[in-house]
Amino acid sequence: MTSLSVAGRRVRPGKILCVVRNYAAHAEEMGSTVPEEPVFFLKPTTSLLSSGGTILLPPQSSRVEVECELAVVFSGGGRDIPRAEAMDHVLGYAVFFDITARDLQVKAKQAGLPWTAAKGFDTFGPISEVTLSDRVGDPMNLGIRLTGNGEVWQGGTTADMVHGVADLIVHGSRIMGWERGDILATGTPAGVHEIRPGDALVGAIERVSRLEARVAARGNL
Repeated sequence: MTSLSVAGRRVRPGKILCVVRNYAAHAEEMGSTVPEEPVFFLKPTTSLLSSGGTILLPPQSSRVEVECELAVVFSGGGRDIPRAEAMDHVLGYAVFFDITARDLQVKAKQAGLPWTAAKGFDTFGPISEVTLSDRVGDPMNLGIRLTGNGEVWQGGTTADMVHGVADLIVHGSRIMGWERGDILATGTPAGVHEIRPGDALVGAIERVSRLEARVAARGNL
């Protein structure tokens, strides 16, 4: 998957920028604190997977986890965006799964090394169709829900974000310019869950969309 579906048209993202520990309860469950300012990492666009696709668990990892998040998709933007103009650059929103090879991430952190590999495997960025921003309205009061095999794994609301969507857009633009199709993943509520072959995942965000994915071992579809 190299492009997103937006109102029947295809938009090609150039980058996926994700924020760490943007919900206090999630930071607590990870044994960490919330950064005073947003901290970002990148996922490659080759990690994207359309709804209904299959997340492939790599043989290099023994523990892979899923996080359900609100994703912002940009109409354009640029660099150093003023806060008053931040939301003007939002094209729409989507449901996003940030998939992580957690054991590889832990090993990399312990060694003081980058953990790009833990986040960057192909299929580690499932994303739903994009709903235009004017149909969603205020993104800061949306219910988030993730089920695995019919059981609720995550439940929360975007109202619990520490750094809101507008602030994330502003901070991100101070590092790199936003371009049309770019994706901003805004963090996850508590309830990060391990996934295994055979799992069926469904993520839903109020007024946004629904994202479905299955899980299989890489090479054993």
